[in-house]
Amino acid sequence: MAALTRVLVIASLLLVLSLHLLQVVQADQLQGTNAQSPLSPTIDCAAACATRCGESKRPNLCKRSCGSCCFRCQCVPPGTSGNYEACPCYASIITRGNKPKCP
Repeated sequence: MAALTRVLVIASLLLVLSLHLLQVVQADQLQGTNAQSPLSPTIDCAAACATRCGESKRPNLCKRSCGSCCFRCQCVPPGTSGNYEACPCYASIITRGNKPKCP
């Protein structure tokens, strides 16, 4: 009788743990459909920065700094200058000298 009770308790615990694990996996899958991986860019930073730096006097420097800002923020303001309100993250990145990093 004690062995049967022990088996039922263990089986019940395994069932509860299995159901909990299933619920966790389903929740992760639902979040995964809406979330982007931080390592995979959602925009083409090279193309966006080529447009942004199209009229720059130092295009290589501009594209390099724009690219790092784009990779971090996943956005580049439209046009060749200004329009920082379209991408607040891009506008908030500064250098060690407290100057704007992103062109």
